[in-house]
Amino acid sequence: METWRVVATSAFLLGGLVMILVGMAQARDRKGARRSDVMRALLIGAVLVAVVAVLIAYVLPSVVVWGIVAATAFAVVFVTMVD
Repeated sequence: METWRVVATSAFLLGGLVMILVGMAQARDRKGARRSDVMRALLIGAVLVAVVAVLIAYVLPSVVVWGIVAATAFAVVFVTMVD
């Protein structure tokens, strides 16, 4: 596997982990939320991040990969800084 794919996959996984945690926190903060709602957010987020990470690592072309990584970084900065 090329080095750029490893770097891009790692960067996406780091941003994806942050987004999963944010999604779980938002699920927890909803009125009337239960533990199962938070676990469902974890499961859905983890599956989506895993699928996209595999696509980044093996399938997608470099322009698309770096676009996804940049969009993820932008989303992480936006979600964590807006308050």
